[in-house]
Amino acid sequence: MTQQDAAALIARATKWAAADPDPATQAELRDLLAQVERGENGALEDLSSRFDGPLTFGTAGLRARIEAGESRMNIAVVRRAAAGIARFLTAKADGEWTPRVVIGHDARYRSHDFAVDSARVFTAAGFEVLLMPEALPTPVLSWAVRALDADAGVMVTASHNPKWDNGYKVYVGGSIEPGDGRGAQIVPPVDTEIAQAIRWDEPFEDIALADGGWTVLPAAGAEGDVEQQYVSDVVGLSPAPDASAPARDLRLVTTAMHGVGGHTLAAVLRQAGYADVHVVQEQEQPDPDFPTVEFPNPEEKGAIDLAVALAERVDADLVVANDPDADRCSAAIPTPDGWRQLRGDEVGVLLGEHVLDRAVADGVTNPVLANSIVSSRQLSALCAARGVEHEATLTGFKWIARVPGLVFGYEEALGYCVAPELTHDKDGISATVVLAELAQGLKHRGSSVLEALDAAAVRDGVYLTEQVAIRVAELSERDVLLGRLLSSTPAALGGSPVVAAENMEDGLDGLAPTAGLRLLLEDNTRVIVRPSGTEPKLKSYLEVIEPVSGAGDLARARAAAAEKIAAVKADLAAAMGL
Repeated sequence: MTQQDAAALIARATKWAAADPDPATQAELRDLLAQVERGENGALEDLSSRFDGPLTFGTAGLRARIEAGESRMNIAVVRRAAAGIARFLTAKADGEWTPRVVIGHDARYRSHDFAVDSARVFTAAGFEVLLMPEALPTPVLSWAVRALDADAGVMVTASHNPKWDNGYKVYVGGSIEPGDGRGAQIVPPVDTEIAQAIRWDEPFEDIALADGGWTVLPAAGAEGDVEQQYVSDVVGLSPAPDASAPARDLRLVTTAMHGVGGHTLAAVLRQAGYADVHVVQEQEQPDPDFPTVEFPNPEEKGAIDLAVALAERVDADLVVANDPDADRCSAAIPTPDGWRQLRGDEVGVLLGEHVLDRAVADGVTNPVLANSIVSSRQLSALCAARGVEHEATLTGFKWIARVPGLVFGYEEALGYCVAPELTHDKDGISATVVLAELAQGLKHRGSSVLEALDAAAVRDGVYLTEQVAIRVAELSERDVLLGRLLSSTPAALGGSPVVAAENMEDGLDGLAPTAGLRLLLEDNTRVIVRPSGTEPKLKSYLEVIEPVSGAGDLARARAAAAEKIAAVKADLAAAMGL
């Protein structure tokens, strides 16, 4: 950094600190500026990263570290973001109606503060504001946008990100998108219009704030309890059997991963007739420090170890782990070789087939199933065999939820939408109860989830997927790695020639341009490399397909697929210089 650039950065940060409406982050930034002035090692680089430009709406809204600065999550950024959203909604309403906004939050550090400050901004703008009564799962908020006929919804959460992060998801209601987008997270052009309405240089004193006037929705046990309304709707997807049917005897282990989903999921399972449920007590209560896991993400190695240990002790049939805001879920099952955590694609295909069977039984005409472009191609093969429509979308449920006629959608990152009529987003709680129904039905028939996976592989072939995530310290490192692949694409991976190398910025399969690279190999292996939209990671999605000639050929096919994907993984790492 040149001396001139450093001086401009310091002046910019000093101006921000002087205007920061939050005494805590104001003091934090002034302390950092003092460190810069003293020439302390790394201080200038830290300051630069905090003023690397305003936050932008990524795959799941705004998301960043909780710190002072324009590139972080703090009161100053939240107020400006809320003011921009208010400006956008005011323009849309154009005096014809009073916008209604519903706001939720998780139990992370500053989540409640950010939610209340948003309520202050929206109320001062003249809106009807509904605030969740306590920290509740993201699915409750996304459900409420539709159930309460809101024009917009805001969820303060960083989902499965590390403890030092927070974020801001924005949903739109029917007045903004009356069709398939009603209740979904924002996409272009709405995200662009909101971004243009946010004035990142707006003086904080110009943002009007109300001291009250919003409505706090009814809490647990009160008349109109908003959580219980959501629970009732989810239980309706799989009601407890009546006295004439076999009781539900599935033995479940669940974990809330120190998040806000434990109470809600327990209520759903209890009311759906599951009495043999064992919770991981060490992770049941919300805790923003996430003390038992390095990262509160069920995908991360070791994150569900406590749940599996409990499952072994109680001889469970199924483990389900929600992420901290409970919009995702991971499953693990017992096998002859011990417990195995299922890939998101495995759960996605099983749930997809189960939901499709239900839709057909219910007489749904022209059902559509969908998954993200980085997810397995097995769901598409299933749909082709069944003669139903399948759609592949860009990554993120903001795209999947908008597929017309959708009855089921998923993405490999443990996100599932089993009831688009309830939530136009992924929902780990409704997915859990439908997965439990699937596992319970298999148990009653003397079968298991493992046997169902085997049957799917014999039917479709072995679709083996693996995700390789590279965590980086700075986003620029992520772009360097991707750029290296784009500029020097390998001629072959795992011994199979690359027959197509497609820059996803050019738009693939009729989808909007996005950062990434897709490689198709001669043996039908597929590799997609893209930057994460929620974390400082570069993600690689690998899939190999191995035909299966019958049940007796399954072991060979799986071994061959595993060998092939390991070779592809090694060659890809070498191509990226790792």
